[in-house]
Amino acid sequence: MKAMILAAGKGTRVRPITYTIPKPLIPILQKPVMEFLVELLRQHGFDQIMVNVSHLANEIESYFRDGQRFGVQIGYSFEGRIEENGELIGEAVGSAGGMRRIQDFSPFFDDTFVVLCGDALIDLDLTAAVKWHKEKGAIATIVMKSVPRDEVSSYGVVVTDEEGRIKAFQEKPAVEEALSTNINTGIYIFEPEVLDYIPSGQEYDIGGQLFPKLVEMGAPFYGIPMDFQWVDIGKVPDYWRAIRSVLLGEVKNVAIPGQKVAPGIYTGLNVAVNWDNVDITGPVYIGAMTRIEDGAKIVGPTYIGPNCWVCSGAKVENSVIFEYSRLGPGVRLVDKLVFGRYCVDKTGATIDVQAAALDWLINDARQVLPSNPPAERQAIADLLGMEAI
Repeated sequence: MKAMILAAGKGTRVRPITYTIPKPLIPILQKPVMEFLVELLRQHGFDQIMVNVSHLANEIESYFRDGQRFGVQIGYSFEGRIEENGELIGEAVGSAGGMRRIQDFSPFFDDTFVVLCGDALIDLDLTAAVKWHKEKGAIATIVMKSVPRDEVSSYGVVVTDEEGRIKAFQEKPAVEEALSTNINTGIYIFEPEVLDYIPSGQEYDIGGQLFPKLVEMGAPFYGIPMDFQWVDIGKVPDYWRAIRSVLLGEVKNVAIPGQKVAPGIYTGLNVAVNWDNVDITGPVYIGAMTRIEDGAKIVGPTYIGPNCWVCSGAKVENSVIFEYSRLGPGVRLVDKLVFGRYCVDKTGATIDVQAAALDWLINDARQVLPSNPPAERQAIADLLGMEAI
């Protein structure tokens, strides 16, 4: 059976992570989110997978290659151009345009197929969803999920009749205006005939253009509400919450890697730490070859990647620290994400540590705060949970 994973987007709402990591490769405790999707597809018999790529395409292709080690076959449709110097310039053609591009190259989609967005953790019975789609005689089906009414303004709402036929869409409606609590999860089931309604050679979107056209035509277009786990990673705060949920054991198809060294505390290989001289409260994961100095305090749920260095006196609480980060003595991180030169809070507010002359990777961050203008110094201090000095 055939499927497609949408992986061409730039992931602008997940910056700064996606400056160097394509969205489908964003790690969930050392494992790319797209790898979970590939595993799910394989489990339900989808072993021929096309992936459209554009932004940082080489990274995705180098990781998954032909799919052999994942038990599937994977092909790639690059959207963009190649410069004379060999540089790849991504030029995505939209989710629907990407589907049509594959089909125009050579008719790949010749039977019922599934399309998944490459940026969500899901635990879904795809087999049951496809069966329902076929029983309805649908040309297209959206897998929906019901959310609490006070959350509808964060999603695209799908309005259906009693038979499940889609009547309308509402993009992030106000709570009082929402006509449904069923949302679009970015999981679609299609018949090849749907491609006839997508123009060739131009940018075209599934949700914004193809779906409204199907509704207008009165096509057999349905939405199926299903009860399943769906952890969307659309924005940096979503990613932060996803890691937190995994560490708390709330995402059942994602296991905490490494070895359990104490209740709620897991480590990778060769972590340098004297457990008697640190204060660590789980759930916490500490990656391989990471050093935790005496006197450091770590409060979960917290993820610290491999090859990090947490100095004496540093405090990390409810945070995500990517690999090769060194947290200086006295640094206090609460509800933060650290990625390279960037520190982000759980609302998505970002400070470029390097541009702010905050050399916390080597020295105590508080010692360099006075070198910045008062307003900037206070902003940095607020982000790090310190007092400006």
